Amino acid sequence: MTIPIPPRTRAQESRAAIERLYVVMRHLFVRGHYRPGGVSGQSLVEAIQTLQPEIYGSISDPEKVELDGLAYVIERLPRGIEMCRFIKLIAAEGYKDSGFETIVPGKRRRNCYRIDEETMPIEVTRGRSEIYDILTHLTFLHVEAEKIKEHALEDGRPTREWLKLEKTILGEGKVDRTHSMTIEDPDLRDRAFSYLSTLLGRTFEETVQAYHRFAEGSPNNNSLFHIIYWLGRNAMDAKQPEQAQQIVFSPTLRERIGHHIHGEKWANDVKAFLMEKNLWERPLHVISANLHSVLNSLFAFPLLGRSTGMLKTIESLALELSQPKSARLNREVREFANQHGMDYLEDRAGTNIHVQIFDTSRLPFDRLSPQIHLDREWVEREKPVLLVMDYAFGEQAFEIMDELLKPYKIDGVARKLDVRSISMLGKAGILVGNKGDLMIPTAHVFEGTADNYPIDNDFSIEDFKDFDIPVFEGAMVTVLGTSLQNADILEYFKSSSWNAIGLEMEGAHLQKAIQAASKIRKSIDENVTLRYAYYASDNPLLTGSTLASGSLGQTGVKPTYAITLAMLKKILGGTHRNLDLQDSNHFEI
Repeated sequence: MTIPIPPRTRAQESRAAIERLYVVMRHLFVRGHYRPGGVSGQSLVEAIQTLQPEIYGSISDPEKVELDGLAYVIERLPRGIEMCRFIKLIAAEGYKDSGFETIVPGKRRRNCYRIDEETMPIEVTRGRSEIYDILTHLTFLHVEAEKIKEHALEDGRPTREWLKLEKTILGEGKVDRTHSMTIEDPDLRDRAFSYLSTLLGRTFEETVQAYHRFAEGSPNNNSLFHIIYWLGRNAMDAKQPEQAQQIVFSPTLRERIGHHIHGEKWANDVKAFLMEKNLWERPLHVISANLHSVLNSLFAFPLLGRSTGMLKTIESLALELSQPKSARLNREVREFANQHGMDYLEDRAGTNIHVQIFDTSRLPFDRLSPQIHLDREWVEREKPVLLVMDYAFGEQAFEIMDELLKPYKIDGVARKLDVRSISMLGKAGILVGNKGDLMIPTAHVFEGTADNYPIDNDFSIEDFKDFDIPVFEGAMVTVLGTSLQNADILEYFKSSSWNAIGLEMEGAHLQKAIQAASKIRKSIDENVTLRYAYYASDNPLLTGSTLASGSLGQTGVKPTYAITLAMLKKILGGTHRNLDLQDSNHFEI
């Protein structure tokens, strides 16, 4: 008797599409080049359209250009990318010392350089996750450009709307210093909106809303008119092979990727600083977070908290400091911090990860906020050091943490850091709640593999009971890329026995590095205290709540500082496990 094989579910199809994407991208990387409109590029297109990622919205709709997804992508790619036919992914190869302008995307820290009207090198120093991120975004742009082309051509000839828009933009439009096309005359602009709405397959109202969203986004972005025109122009020109877009990976990038070149130099810079400042023998608490919350929690209150005659909360101070008009106040807080034990280490290794070192023995103890819950006697006795490192990107988290936790070799002697705790203040997508809620992971499950990392998390729901924020506890999925997630896979992780509460990109990579250092290499204590907590930046299962819908803005201040204060209470409040390195603090190599 033949047992019927059930049809594949959408979750299974989506998972297969993700696996295909990564196989194809790795193949293209090894090969060294491809054309988005060629056979290899079409493989990426088909996989993404099968997957239908939530961030890319209506990418599979042949009629409608996806505007929210376009805004999301443009903020993460360099200004002018829509004009470029030749895009080259490179390692750190000396362009920063050239005369070319360095272009940094609004929402991604990566250096890009405009060589000429058609050529754009993009510097990749953060590992394979960054390559996947760029390639998926470029594939999205190609798909949307093809839609614009289809709307702009009829029987192979430009439509009336395209010709009218082109004349309006090139003839009547104004080109500013960034070469972004703007139309100042309201009547002309309304006509252009009408032509543009036809090319986008969108309503007039949707087109106007998208225009304003682009205008209000990163100041480095070009206007919607500029982006749509050049995407369509290049797609139409691509029928000539010499005009088709090409994406190339430099030989140096292919040679260096995966070898921890940037991470090793970064970690050695950090360790050399700790040694130089005589902080090496002190208990160290490593924190992966932004570079404002610990700084403001410790130093904003002593400087600004009593200025109005009434005590301010750290959250209210943070909201005040997050205003664009508060640049001077932020500078004063940083200067005050520099006078009381904070040092700032700017990245010199190409990782784009900057570091703050806090010597807690120099804190202004008498002036700290009572929200810190400081155990002064314990801090003055133990003199802990806080190492706050900015966020890594995907797989880069393994490289950075792996190199940081290795012993530091000086004159043939390897010295171990006295790492007492490692904490993560992260932002993640949530599956069981809403934007701004908190998540406490009990494990990280690595998507697409059998790897899973249970965590003895020192954080619990009880630690956040005083903050009036919903808190969820459970497994977190470490995804291969936030831009590749779709509702079917996420619903499976949420509703199956995995009982996942959220998704992020770094957790499993961090845990892999920490376990290697603590349980295999024995370079840190096997029972090092771990604290992981995330706040929800989006909910990819809710329409209108994906990352493409926009950032949290000031709504993110409360959960960010709730986690920060809970973390500082644990570190500076004297509530620690007693850790002792099994071996001495240094050994011969």
